[in-house]
Amino acid sequence: MIVVQKPGVLASVQDLGRHGHRQLGICPGGALDVLSLTLANRLVGNADGAAGLELTMGGCELRFEAATRIALTGDDFTARLDGVPLRACWSVPVAAGQVLKLSGANSPGAAKAGLRSWLAVAGGIDVPQILGSRSTDLKAGFGGHQGRPLRKGDRLPLGTPRLDAAQLARRPFGVRGPDWGPTEADGAIALRVLPGPEFEQFTLAARELLWGERWRITPQSNRMGSRLAGAELKRKRGGDMLSSGVIPGTVQVPPSGQPIILMGDAQTTGGYPRIGVVIRADLWKLAQAPLNGMLRLVQVDQPQALAAWAQQQRYLAQVAQGLAATCWPGRA
Repeated sequence: MIVVQKPGVLASVQDLGRHGHRQLGICPGGALDVLSLTLANRLVGNADGAAGLELTMGGCELRFEAATRIALTGDDFTARLDGVPLRACWSVPVAAGQVLKLSGANSPGAAKAGLRSWLAVAGGIDVPQILGSRSTDLKAGFGGHQGRPLRKGDRLPLGTPRLDAAQLARRPFGVRGPDWGPTEADGAIALRVLPGPEFEQFTLAARELLWGERWRITPQSNRMGSRLAGAELKRKRGGDMLSSGVIPGTVQVPPSGQPIILMGDAQTTGGYPRIGVVIRADLWKLAQAPLNGMLRLVQVDQPQALAAWAQQQRYLAQVAQGLAATCWPGRA
């Protein structure tokens, strides 16, 4: 078991998502940063789809009741295991009774860059599967642990590790984290974006502003979407639209002219014009970007989007090959 001694702002059980049910209006959900959860799972010998914890803005405290192995990815929020610093992208053995603490986002020295962390534990979080996933659907109130964010005193069962006792106890080791790519001189994070289905409905000035403006992530953002503040994006003509399908990464523009980038818990359809779509390979950056952080949207085409995805998969393959060769040899 893991005992939640302090949940922080928002902590929930998440895996890679609940796919194949959009026709029923069920969002995919899952970890907002699939790359980080996948990496954390590989660092503790789990299957990529094992359930872990998504921790928002740090400030949490977890006690492990049995010996296991953990890995933290995303922002480390000055994490400490019984007072010993725990860096992101490191795999670390844990003894029964040890406590993991993440500082709050407003604590001195915490949250150097990000907004969220993902914690994987050997064996995964063993909550029941619903519609093929252990993820918490916070909006609908099912999945995960009782369909809700974690609370103080919650006890989370762990699955059977795929590692043997010697591998669980192996000395700590780490891997290189994913590449954030180029950032602006002012620290703005670059997100690569494909023009959306309604891109041409916007004025030429609005289309130029989409790529030229620095966009601020407002505090009204959540797992449903990141609300941006910046220049007003105007359409050539107003009027209502028929509702259309949307996916995580869709950049919608409501009547205010301020874009919203949809995230994993967003609705499956929407009636706002879709000016763009953040490419799949860059969604993890948005999930980690801090509130009030700055974004630059960079136009790319489909071949560039596919190349970025292939590069990300090569990175994960290299991690898997390295772990198989040096850390988990002979694992079934």
